[in-house]
Amino acid sequence: RELLPPWLVIVAGLTGIVLLCVSTKDVPVAPLRTKYGIVLDAGPSHTILFIYQWTATTANKTGVIRGCSSCPVQGLGVSNYSDSPQEVVESLEPCLNWAQEEIPAEQHSQTPLYLGATPSTRQLNLTHPTLSDGLLAALTVALKSSPFSFRGAQILSSPDKEAFNWVAVNYVLENFFKYDWRGQLVPSGKGMAGVLSVGGTSTRLTSRLEEEGQVPKEGVRLQLYGQTHEVFTRQCPCHGTDQLRRRLLSLLIQ
Repeated sequence: RELLPPWLVIVAGLTGIVLLCVSTKDVPVAPLRTKYGIVLDAGPSHTILFIYQWTATTANKTGVIRGCSSCPVQGLGVSNYSDSPQEVVESLEPCLNWAQEEIPAEQHSQTPLYLGATPSTRQLNLTHPTLSDGLLAALTVALKSSPFSFRGAQILSSPDKEAFNWVAVNYVLENFFKYDWRGQLVPSGKGMAGVLSVGGTSTRLTSRLEEEGQVPKEGVRLQLYGQTHEVFTRQCPCHGTDQLRRRLLSLLIQ
């Protein structure tokens, strides 16, 4: 057999010694910076402040949420304060202060803050638009004065609200994407789940339209994780919990 030249063996040995002596700390790896976002979900009976966390990791240009924490706001839903908007502003302060402690101070000004109001405020806007406008104006002034980057307070339409619910459910079920054995994001290959939302006066079924085409008037088109989803909500009036309870009581009385 042909032996290696002595000088090559010496060079290889010295190279190995140098590599063993180099500390891994000499080549630091910068951690992915965590970003934050705040959503105030102003429902009919109460409001909840959610803090979402994510990094630069994306799946087909859509962000991937890494963590979530919440703070229930004490008191009633925002629509109950239409006659005294200042009270609803004061009720938000504890949770806003909590958010300031949860999010690093240097990122406060870069953290988007949204407020979305749902059915009861939408109903108030239909019956007493002046009170509704005054309520949203007071919330806007208060949230603008917070250290976060306020992006708006609005009343969500019913199709938008149900579409957001649909996204949340399918995201939790990992129907948009999954992690493979290498820890990389890949399409899940699963179908999308429908969402049945049972309210007090009606029930709503939100699902993805299988046939591509024009989205119905009540539908919403979403671009998520490299795919287009046309989501449509079917309303079932008089099938909410209140009506079902009344029908049950009527049968029991009979």
